[in-house]
Amino acid sequence: MKKRQIFLNQDEMPRQWYNILSDIKMNPPLGPNGNPVTPEQLAPVFPMNLIEQEVSTERWIDIPEEVLDVYSIWRPAPMVRAYNLEKALGTPARIYFKNESISPPGSHKPNTAVPQAYYNKVFGIEKMTTETGAGQWGSALSFACSHFGVECKVFMVRISFDQKPYRKTMMAAWGGNCVPSPSMDTRAGREALEKDPNTPGTLGIAISEAIEAAVGDESGKTRYSLGSVLNHVMLHQTVIGLEARKQMEKVGEYPDIIIGCAGGGSNFAGLAFPFVLDKINGKDIAIYPVEPAGCPTLTRAPFVYDHGDTARYTPLLPMHSLGHAFVPPPIHSGGLRYHGMAPTVSQLVNEGICEPRSVTQGKAYAAGVLLARTEGIIPAPETNHALAAVVEEAVRAREEGKEKVILFNWSGHGLLDLGAYEAYLSGNLKEDIDLPDTLLTEAGEVYAGNPKPGKLSSRR
Repeated sequence: MKKRQIFLNQDEMPRQWYNILSDIKMNPPLGPNGNPVTPEQLAPVFPMNLIEQEVSTERWIDIPEEVLDVYSIWRPAPMVRAYNLEKALGTPARIYFKNESISPPGSHKPNTAVPQAYYNKVFGIEKMTTETGAGQWGSALSFACSHFGVECKVFMVRISFDQKPYRKTMMAAWGGNCVPSPSMDTRAGREALEKDPNTPGTLGIAISEAIEAAVGDESGKTRYSLGSVLNHVMLHQTVIGLEARKQMEKVGEYPDIIIGCAGGGSNFAGLAFPFVLDKINGKDIAIYPVEPAGCPTLTRAPFVYDHGDTARYTPLLPMHSLGHAFVPPPIHSGGLRYHGMAPTVSQLVNEGICEPRSVTQGKAYAAGVLLARTEGIIPAPETNHALAAVVEEAVRAREEGKEKVILFNWSGHGLLDLGAYEAYLSGNLKEDIDLPDTLLTEAGEVYAGNPKPGKLSSRR
């Protein structure tokens, strides 16, 4: 019998997170006056213990025992050899995936939701607010808050709220309160609805609402939580890649290619960053973040300073951005419909360490169905984008007659996304719109006049 799954024992779970800020230089986030943001300025939004992680340049940061205890519900996550996919493609490539779909909410998101809920709790916070696109992050934070006795309110992008109703039910089961965004609960939401009552919503708007709800709490016991983009989120997700390195060692392999889908950057970073460290230190490895053609942040947007939200509550972040007012088409991969990209991922792309790809919605779902029919798991729409690139690389290996090791992140299952699969299988799923350059230019005008990030060496 073939050995498909590669396991780690619980005592082999990583006890530290890897912090990429120890190995690359970054442009700082800027405040309204154009000066670097101080930790004190972030204090109304995040607890100081998370702010300390956000700015830390220590390479290894200890994972608290309380966090490890919750992680142990599903971690270490298995790595799987995709033998059936290899056979279907007739490829000499050996394909492995890290299965992050086995967490209780069904995705990689609890890897940061659990520590964020923990750090807020020990800081004395009683309520957390957040946004969510497809609902994976809102579900994960609701799950995490339930373990630490913290109240959770989630602003879910309206198009996904309508497309994926059972995500709201998941959140409610864990005690989370989910409302569609834009909502009437905040000034940012009311202004968005006044401008366009039929807006599908965006992650930028939902972020504005969640921040406003947090900083507007006069008790001082509410803080905001972000599921992607920021440095401490990328940090927490590195348990994925650190486990993957150990699992590859167990079978005597090392990847030639690393692939992950990319919206805000967290699941991609979680798998890739430990291997980025290897690449910085001389390893020959290709690393591909894959995004939707309908929201081409890395592949078509400039590297600029821009706000992370539509109402401009956040500092200016150095990132690839389509403009904070950009409204992407209502593709089913709600977790990838974000106008910007994590500054760390953006910097690595800008340095040429990671090479971005984009795929259309149709190609993504074709790959997802192929994987479901070979490996058995129905992937999340977001994961399908990574899968499309995996198929492309495996076919290239076949055509070139080269053995390659491909490792990708199976970031979540698609069992609550079956409406999109129904549309695809019935021939009613639209391909991504090929966004015209004029639309991208108009969206980009919102950061005209902002300072430009400086050119930096990737080495510290």
